[in-house]
Formats: sequence, structure tokens, C-alpha cells
Amino acid sequence: MKNDQVNDCKDVILSMELMIDNLDEVVKMLDCQAIISMLQKIMEGERIFVMGAGRSGLVAKAFAMRLMHLGFSVYVVGETTTPAVHPQDAVIAISGSGETRSIANLGRIVKDIGSTLITVTSKKDSTLGKISDITMVLPSKTKHDHDAGGSLEKNMRGDYKNLPPLGTAFEITSLVFLDSVIAQLITLKGVSEAELKLRHTNIE
Repeated sequence: MKNDQVNDCKDVILSMELMIDNLDEVVKMLDCQAIISMLQKIMEGERIFVMGAGRSGLVAKAFAMRLMHLGFSVYVVGETTTPAVHPQDAVIAISGSGETRSIANLGRIVKDIGSTLITVTSKKDSTLGKISDITMVLPSKTKHDHDAGGSLEKNMRGDYKNLPPLGTAFEITSLVFLDSVIAQLITLKGVSEAELKLRHTNIE
């Protein structure tokens, strides 16, 4: 039932606590070797392409911006100025379910071209997870999971079972993870914050 009167902010606080708990659990389950392989392919790739649909696409764009700040040649798949992908390039797909039709289809094209396909997903056995050269699993509830369970769901009770909404857990987790990847790439490339600022847009 709709309630227009605001009396507290408990749902805001609860949602933040649930996302923090989810992040804490995911960190403990990360595959360090997959992270190392992902970092290596990014460093070795002639160019980096990122792709994702919906909110995962926004996470992909945020990651692309940081890679640009680091001096990588990076493109967002689907933009009008994005060039052709070549075998020596690395393509990073972001999909919580690993089944998003448009991204899965693009992943198959990437494999046909012979490029390295890296997928960030919560489902290792998904379509994208199975065809990728590197599958970076971030165990999180996605919008396709409904009330199937998972670490977040176990912490939710009563009227809070639908918080956070849809794929929020995966999107927040992937954003934090990819920004953390950037942190190590800064170290690997020996780039200073001053250099990052030089590459930041100056016509916004």
C-alpha cells in the first residue's frame, strides 16, 4: 500500500547495510588467479573494448572512462565511433546473468573474431561464462533471480525481501570490483594522479 508520508529512513540504511554485507562476502570468494589473468590481458591487449546492457552498460562505461584516464585505447561497444575489433584486442563483457541476449550474441562474435573475451558475471555456468577466455565471477543476486536465494536474500526479512531492487547487488559489486582493478592497474602502469587528471575531459 502506498504511503506518501516519510517518517524514517530505515529502508535506506538497511539497503546500504545489505550491500556492504554482500560486498564483504563476495571479496572472500574472489578467484585471485582469474583477477591476475584479467589484469594481464588488459595490460597486453592492443585495445580494450567494454560492453554491457542497461545498468551493467553504465558500469562498463564508468570502467572505460577510468581505463582512458590510465592511457589505454578503450572503446564502448555500440557507440558510433567504436572501431572494428581485432584478434589482438581484449573485450570485457559485464552481465549479471551472463544470459543477456544482445551481450551473449556479441560475445559469440568476439570469439569468432579471435579476440580475448573476459566476462564479469555472477553466473559462471551462463552462456557468456562458458564461452569466455576468463570468467570473473562476482556472486550476487541478479534481476533474474527473483526470490531464489543467495547471500543477500538470507539477510532479508519480512517487508524487506525485495530490497535492494532487481540487479542492484551485482551492479554495485561489479562497479566496486572494476574500480579496484583500476587501482592495481595504476600501480602496474606507474601512473600518477596528475597524469590521470591530464586525461580527464576539459569540455564538460
